[in-house]
Amino acid sequence: MNSTDIVIVGGGCVGLTAALGLAKQGHKVTVIDKSSSQINLSEPLARVSALSVASQHILSKLGAWSLMSQDRLQQYDSMSVWEKESFGNINFDAKTVNQTHLGHIVENDNIRLGLIKAAEAETNIQLLFDTEITSLHNSPEQVLLTLSSGGSPIIAKLLIAADGANSWVKKQLNASTTFSDYDHHAIVANITTEQPHQNCARQVFLKDGPLALLPLYDSSCSIVWSTHPDHADQLMAASDEDFAKAVTAATDSVLGVCTVTTQRVRFPLTMRYTQQWVDERVVYIGDAAHTIHPQAGQGVNLGLLDAASLVESLV
Repeated sequence: MNSTDIVIVGGGCVGLTAALGLAKQGHKVTVIDKSSSQINLSEPLARVSALSVASQHILSKLGAWSLMSQDRLQQYDSMSVWEKESFGNINFDAKTVNQTHLGHIVENDNIRLGLIKAAEAETNIQLLFDTEITSLHNSPEQVLLTLSSGGSPIIAKLLIAADGANSWVKKQLNASTTFSDYDHHAIVANITTEQPHQNCARQVFLKDGPLALLPLYDSSCSIVWSTHPDHADQLMAASDEDFAKAVTAATDSVLGVCTVTTQRVRFPLTMRYTQQWVDERVVYIGDAAHTIHPQAGQGVNLGLLDAASLVESLV
């Protein structure tokens, strides 16, 4: 038997944050993830997160922030939010809240890169990537996992499920989850704009849903357009030129003419809430515990705070 204090299923941003925090408190931690640890930042990536100052502090304290690719971090200092065809708008900057900046727009893989590097340097962390779990046994005393590799089963005092919205752990334990379909699909892509983004995060509220323009490190922007499925069908079927025209029109040409530079990625939006976050020796965090609409960009931030709060509770 391979014995460890805590096993974390899920080697994404949230799971690795929990692993680092627990390892630094002296716990022996094993992280298991079926995906690879190899990350390629050679090209701009469409999936990004708006990291708050609080999230930056968490990652800095764990030693992961400085290990991220620093030239791929884009600080934003102001926000502009308005309603289409309305006088409703709000604009503010970091000075109004006595901060030097409001946050950073960072590619998800860059966050994970820094966390993996930090985890690899910790003697208390064992990373098992490219590894699948075949069975899970949860009891009041311990958790027992068997792996597809056929190696020794893993016994732990606690299992942290950080394996995302479609959590494998939740399915094995038949965890009750509340669902609510937002009736929205999000389309994500990168664009270049005629005017500079000026380190400002922008969002316009349209009739069918919000469209965000998030500043990136290379003077481009990441867009997240949330809209009804039928409209999403039309946007995905459009040519790059027509899609760019639609973005330009929807944003009132606030940054001038837009040009699409990456493939568009689409995914449905669903609210999920795991009704019981603790089940004997299993605890759920991040998207395994809750998913929300990306409108305010708080998904990853909530997950990182889950991890930090859990570490604090266990200490």
